[in-house]
Formats: sequence, C-alpha cells, structure tokens
Amino acid sequence: MVDLTRSSERRRQAPRAVSQLRPAFYIASYFGLILSIAMVVPALLDAADGEPTWSVFAVSSASVFCVSLLGVVSLREPVPGFTPRFGFLLTTTLWLFASVVCAIPFWLSPLDMSPAAAYFESMSGITTTGATVLSELDAMPRSFLLWRAMLQWLGGIGIIAIGLFLFPFLRIGGMQVFRNENSDRSDKALPRLVSVTRALCFIYLFISVSCVMVFAALGMSIFDAICHAMATVSTGGFSTHDRSFGFFEDARILWAAVVFMVLGALPFVAYVDLSVRGRFTIWKDWQARTFLLGIILVSVTLAIWLQHTRNIPFQEALTQSAFNVVSVVTTTGFASDDYAVWGPFAFGAFFILTFIGGCSGSTTGGIKVYRFIIVFQALRRAFTRLVYPNAVQPLRFGDRIIEQDVYDSVIIYFIAFFLVYGLTILMLSLAGQDFITALTGAQTAFTNVGPGLGETIGPAGNFAPLGEFELWLLSFIMLLGRLEIMTVLILFTPVFWRD
Repeated sequence: MVDLTRSSERRRQAPRAVSQLRPAFYIASYFGLILSIAMVVPALLDAADGEPTWSVFAVSSASVFCVSLLGVVSLREPVPGFTPRFGFLLTTTLWLFASVVCAIPFWLSPLDMSPAAAYFESMSGITTTGATVLSELDAMPRSFLLWRAMLQWLGGIGIIAIGLFLFPFLRIGGMQVFRNENSDRSDKALPRLVSVTRALCFIYLFISVSCVMVFAALGMSIFDAICHAMATVSTGGFSTHDRSFGFFEDARILWAAVVFMVLGALPFVAYVDLSVRGRFTIWKDWQARTFLLGIILVSVTLAIWLQHTRNIPFQEALTQSAFNVVSVVTTTGFASDDYAVWGPFAFGAFFILTFIGGCSGSTTGGIKVYRFIIVFQALRRAFTRLVYPNAVQPLRFGDRIIEQDVYDSVIIYFIAFFLVYGLTILMLSLAGQDFITALTGAQTAFTNVGPGLGETIGPAGNFAPLGEFELWLLSFIMLLGRLEIMTVLILFTPVFWRD
C-alpha cells in the first residue's frame, strides 16, 4: 500500500511532457517578439536603398509581432522548474520556432523561393550551417544578405548559451564533462549565471565589432565587413558574394578571417576567464591545444601538397590552405577557392575535416574535438589492457578523470551520429542524388559546415538543384546536428511523453 501511494505521488509530482508544451510555446513567443524587431533592420536598409522589398520585412515583422504578442498574452502562466525533460522540449521548440519565423521573409520575397527552400535557408542560417539555395548574391537586395548574416550571428550566440549552460546538465554526448559542480565554485569564472551570460554576450559583441573594424580597415565595404564579420564570428559561412571570400582576392583579408574563425571555434568560457579573472587558460585547455596544433599541421601539409601539385609559391599555397582548412574544420563554410579540384589527397583531407568541428562551448558544429580525444584515450587504454590485462588506467581529459557515464554518452553519440548519417545517405540516394552529393550533403548538413563536395553542392555550387524532399530532409538533419542529436531524437521516443 505504501509503495502504491508513493508511486501515485511521484506521478502527480512529475509533469507530463504534453503539459510542458504550453510554457515552451510561451517562452518561444518572447523569442518571436525579438525576431520581429530584428526584421525592422533589413526593412530600414531596403527603405534607405529605395528597394520595394522593404515591405516584405515590414509585413513579416508586423505579422510575427502580432502572433507572438498573442502567444505571450494567451499562454502566460508560471514557467515550471527546470527538468531535463523541459530542457529537451524547450531547446527543440525554440530552434524550430525561430527557423519557421525567420523563413517568412524568404518565402514572401521576390526571390521565388518555395516553402522548403525558404525553410532550408532559414534553418541553415539559425544553425550557422551556411548551406544555401540562393545564387546571384551580388545582384540581390542588400536586405536579404543582411538578414542571412543576422540569422547566423543570432544563432551563434544562441548555441554558445545552450552549449555552456544547458547541454552539460542534459548529459548530451559527454558534455557533462564540462559541468561545474555546485559544490566547487573555484572553477567558475563568475559566481552567478546571469553574470556569466552578460560577460559572454559582451565578449561575443566585442569580437564581432573587432572583426568588422579589421575587415573594413583591410578594404571591405562597411556592408560587406558587417555581414562577413557576423558570419565569421558565428562560424556560419554566409557571404554577400557568389565567390565567397574569393571575391576579395586579398591575402590579408583571408588571414584576418582565419584569426576570427579560430576565435569563434575556441571555448568562450575561456574568454570569460581571461576578461574577468585575468587568467589565460586557453592553451591549458587540452581540446583547444589539440585543435590549434591540428589546424597548423594540416594547413602546412596541404600547403606543401599544393606547392608541388599546382606549382604555386609556398606563401600563396599556405594562405589558401590555412583559410580553407580553418573554414571547414570550424564548420564555417567560407571558400576562397574550389578545394574540391585540388586533387585526391586534398579531397580526402577535407572530407575528414568536415566531421571534426571545433571546441565545446563555441559557435562551431561537428562532432567536436573533445569527443575524439575521449575516444582516442579509450582506444589507448584498450591497447594497454591487451598487454596488461590487470592494469588500472582511468580515462583522463586533461587533469580530469572521465567518469563512466561521460564515456557512455560519447559512445552513444558516435553510434547515433553514424546511424543517422547512414540513413540520411540512403534517403538522399533513394531521392535520386548521386553518391558524392548524398554522401557529402548528409555530412555537411549534419556537421553544420555548409558546402559539400562534388559538382552540385561543392564550394563552387549550392543546394538549389536539390528537390523539395531533400531540402526538408537536410533542414531536419541540420537541426539534429546543431542540437547534438539526442536533444531532438528523444522527442520521438514514447518514454519521453509518458508520466
């Protein structure tokens, strides 16, 4: 009898996931208000340029504002206490809601975009993927180019926030290794979450403004500098030109972009530590050190390859190699050249780099460096145990011992990643896409890189030739990759919706 009573009490205390949809939509409505205000900026730019498309953003802004305000008023109720279930639901709801809202100006525009294409472009921006269905960017109204850059900039700060504050507590793919225990305040750069958030936003804005100033000083127009800075710091990859960074033909601009792409790919919590406590801990971070050394090694290797296969000076080869390697490994997706034609070695190298990604707590996508480190440590331990079966060798991440649940989360992430990746390749192939397009299209969407490989979706192409089904599918895959897979997939399990 006591057990039955306790069981019924637990059921009453644990809210059903369906009941938490209302507060999730309530919070999403506030985000809708913010996005509606953001739409005013490209509308004003169009009005200043004398473009009639200002009405597209004006109508979109007014519509989203009214609907969101209605949601705030009608759905208002106390927000439940944070639980993992509510965290999963809220995160996915916010990203889906934002991508729908941000797709409205594309759909209403004179760019002749279908709902699937508009949603794909919006999801690509919000998830900082950088894949596009648009061409002839040089002749496009500046408002849409600015809107694309704004989406990536907002998506970049959003993924930093949930990556640092939410994912570790949801135990997503080993992210709990970066969680600071409540009993240990010494590792916290600031004692309060609000203060940390404020510091992160300031640092993100400071790096973005610095990038604008550097690009403008090196010869970009103010508009190009603003748009490319937002896409660079967020590691998004949307450009205002069809040739991307190849349009500028200036090595100084390419190297400046390399610096800011790397800054966007490093853990932002280290910047908070530096700005608040004056401690330079980036080089002490094992994943940051591995990431930087890996970039240098691959860039120099590819530069030597280019020098010998294309007969170009080493300095030029290093510039092209470093820019495109950093662009791919940070999942930015800019291109200064069509690296798909650099030869089979370069083709294979970029295919592998697309999987890696940057550091945790950054704006990058991909599998992330720290997961590869943990898997490598596990592999090394397995070899040791083959020789010394009784040896006790704990897994370590820097000076931390990796707990079993962290290791399990990483392995589950890898299993889920390659399972979904394989199924996506099959579905794209069934839709009629050639193998290279299916292989790299699934890969680049899942890792949020942007351009794939091959003639269709390579650095010199885009995703416009793909059909409606492929665009909807890849939009969903971009969301899966951005939200660490399990955050979205768990919503499709019956256990999530039970009491």
